[in-house]
Amino acid sequence: MIKKTELIKARAVGINHVALEVGDIDEALVFYSQFLDFEIQDKNDTQAFIYFGDQFINFTKHSNRKPDEKRHFGIAVDNKELVRRSLEAMGVTLLKGSFLDFLDPWGNRVEITTYTNIQYTKADHVLRGMGLSHLDKTEEALAELRAKDMAPGNETDRNKKL
Repeated sequence: MIKKTELIKARAVGINHVALEVGDIDEALVFYSQFLDFEIQDKNDTQAFIYFGDQFINFTKHSNRKPDEKRHFGIAVDNKELVRRSLEAMGVTLLKGSFLDFLDPWGNRVEITTYTNIQYTKADHVLRGMGLSHLDKTEEALAELRAKDMAPGNETDRNKKL
């Protein structure tokens, strides 16, 4: 029973997109395309939308932004070491710490993580459509998902409880 003083809240389902401020749309597309595979959905002089399956980044032109310090966003990839090598070949300075973080040319802090090592999970049909159905979660990532009753295979257990 909900008390009249309790608020009913919407539940977040996930992140649909991230908007990044960049100084030049074309330069941003060139920079990010050197280490990421994506599709350009829409582009004009003031913005571009790059898609990774069912999610996207919106580059929006803003020439007067300040570099991020702690604020960042993470991109899950299939091969983190390939991104590291690409960034190093590009001359990008990697930030100190235990993560693969860097600042893009406009000061956006980006963290690269490996999809198989984290809880975040794409639906099988989305992975298949992206050509990534070969990716399997690590046992550590599956344990984290099991602890939240969100691991693959839990659907059967949940149905038995109903």
